[in-house]
Amino acid sequence: MLKEIFAILLFFMTVRYTNFKIPKLGDRLMEKKRTSSALCIALIAVLTAVVVVFTIVVKIPTPTKGYLNLADLAICFIAFTFSPITAFIAGGLGTCLADIISGYPQWAPISFLVHGLEGLLVSMIVRRTSEQVREGFKVPAYRVILAMIICIVVVAGGYFVLGATVMSIGWGAAAAGIPGNVAQAGIGVVAGYALSRSVIKAYPPVQGLL
Repeated sequence: MLKEIFAILLFFMTVRYTNFKIPKLGDRLMEKKRTSSALCIALIAVLTAVVVVFTIVVKIPTPTKGYLNLADLAICFIAFTFSPITAFIAGGLGTCLADIISGYPQWAPISFLVHGLEGLLVSMIVRRTSEQVREGFKVPAYRVILAMIICIVVVAGGYFVLGATVMSIGWGAAAAGIPGNVAQAGIGVVAGYALSRSVIKAYPPVQGLL
């Protein structure tokens, strides 16, 4: 319980001390002004904190001595809404910090690699050009499906291979974690995409913040 409280406090502290304000960023975007590097860092910091919170709030222990969580939902939301580099940093760093906070520091480097790559690849697959964003171009269904397949392969496959080799938990134990990781990644893509669509519909300028 203390870990969950710490994660939530981390999120609110990040928002407070980065002076992150969505309306201000949106106004700058609508006026066609470049977002300053300081505001970019603030946004990435907030998104990283969001991933930490989603990773820690719900934890289901697995046979691999790790845990299932809602990290992929947050990462896929970021991947569908923002840039590949933003999804890579927030996804990788957020899950890495969550592992350390949750008492699984041995998994932190692997989580950074697997979830960082997940965010990067998913975002690259569904990425739209600035012109397409202005014209309201929607991501085609086949690209969303491809993103789901890649997400599942990266997450389930990454933890399977790295768990068995780097963590030395054994191929049998690593294989036992595949179904849970497949479900976590698949649900994460679907829910993350739905959340992204809702946020973009409610606040279109968010698409161009990063």
